[in-house]
Amino acid sequence: MSLGVCTIQLRFPENRSLKEKRRVLKSLITRVRNKYNVAIAEMGDQDLWQLAVIGVAYLSNDAQQVDQVLSKVAEFIRQSRLDIEVLDYNIEIMSFP
Repeated sequence: MSLGVCTIQLRFPENRSLKEKRRVLKSLITRVRNKYNVAIAEMGDQDLWQLAVIGVAYLSNDAQQVDQVLSKVAEFIRQSRLDIEVLDYNIEIMSFP
């Protein structure tokens, strides 16, 4: 069994308020959750209106599939919205017997 966790740092250069950031982020999180069947949530920089850190988790029997899915999620976020910049992302995979 393999568990993968991806943390993604985002920047919203055109946002002018927390309300606008949360609207954009909620839409993005819903789309990713529905498309890739992953657990996803905002986990950092919650009070900053132009930055966010989201966490994505995926569980599978195949570590390679975990890496592929999480990489696709990061690329989807990078390409799907022009008003969001992906500053950095990190994937960690843990295997359990």
